[in-house]
This record gives sequence, structure tokens and C-alpha cells, in this order.
Amino acid sequence: MKRILSICLLMSSIIAFAHAEGKQYVGVQLGFTQPITRLNLPVPDQEKNLTPTVLNGFKVGVVYDATIVKGFGYTLGLNYTFGANTSEWKKVGILDYPRTQKQELYHQLEIPVDWQYKFEIANNTYLMLYTGPTLQVGLSYKQNTRTQMTSSGETTSVDKDVYTMDGVFALKRLNVTWGVGAGLQYERYFLRGGYDFGLINPYKEATFHVSDDYNPYTRGRFDQWQIKIGMYLWEF
Repeated sequence: MKRILSICLLMSSIIAFAHAEGKQYVGVQLGFTQPITRLNLPVPDQEKNLTPTVLNGFKVGVVYDATIVKGFGYTLGLNYTFGANTSEWKKVGILDYPRTQKQELYHQLEIPVDWQYKFEIANNTYLMLYTGPTLQVGLSYKQNTRTQMTSSGETTSVDKDVYTMDGVFALKRLNVTWGVGAGLQYERYFLRGGYDFGLINPYKEATFHVSDDYNPYTRGRFDQWQIKIGMYLWEF
């Protein structure tokens, strides 16, 4: 964790002192995103890779784009991300009831720091390739689990905050990802798409108690793919 943060901090520092010789832009962006929680259970006789939790949502933010030398530069951003998911009703046992349904709501802030290269493919039209880290700070991750005991429709409801709860599925607020992506820019308009791979274990130090001699940590990744459209409002 410390090494990863140190690398991200080093990249950010280099960018901070990098002098932009070419065009600089400040703009806004909006897009679709899917945060993905991947869980691995290092427990004997169980599947190592379980079905990931996929949230559908959007992100909105501001972006700064600078060129250091011809074609090569960087972008800095500040985004707000929202994600949500409502599962199908699932039976608890072999009978039709009881059954449960889970709803999730997710809010976060993120700071992407990307190195990029722009290829001019036509007049004022560029193909962009980029890569770099993103620091994610979770604001809220709520889970609401509804349980229906009979066909009459009566349900009970339990609310949890994934960041503050205890247990094996509790998440840390801080996450670091590494993204790769590509995009197009025409004059002041741009389209970007990519995938962010989680670099750290996002789960808190909770364990599955298998035996007195074997208490493995919960492990996994918090990934995200996204596609964004935007416009540069200021050029200087």
C-alpha cells in the first residue's frame, strides 16, 4: 500500500513540476461507469473467484489537459462518481420463501493523474492514448437488504454502510487504481474510454474463521471501466 501510494505521489509530483510548452485546456466531462467489486475467498473447497458485484452509474467532473512537448502531455481531473444496483429476488433455501433482494448505492470522489500522447490524424483531430493512477475516496456505500418471508409481500429491511460495518465484506474508503485507455479529440470536444485495475486489497482486515490455525484475509480488487464525453471550455 505504501509503495503504491509513493509511486502515485511521485508521478503527481513530476507532473506538478512539468512545464507545459504546448496547448493547455480546462474543461468538463460526463460519462457512464461501472464500478466492479471482485472478491476472492482463499478458503479450501470454495471457488476462488466469485461473481463480482457490478454497479451501474455515472461520473461528472473537471479536467485539465496540458502538452509538455509535441504530442506528449498529461491530464489531471477531479470526478464525482455514483453507482447503483438492485439485484433480483433470490431464494435463501430450496423453498420459494424466504427470499432476499439487495439494493446498493455508491458515492465517491476520484483524482485521476494520466500521462498521455496525442496523434494528430487529421486537422484539429487527435487520437489519444493514456495511462496512470487514480486515487479514489469513498464517500458512502450503502446496502439495503430486503427479506420477504411469505408470498403476502411483507418484508423486513436491513441497512448497512459498507465502509463503517464490521465483517468480511467491509471495504476501506481509500482505493488506488491504474488505468489504461484511449480517446478522440476534435477541436474542443473529446471522447475517452478505459479500464481501471485495482492495485490494493480494498477489504478491511477481516477474516474468515476456518480453524484456529487458518484465518485467511478477505482479498479482492475494486475495478472500474468508464466512457466519458467532454468539452474544453478554456484554452490557453
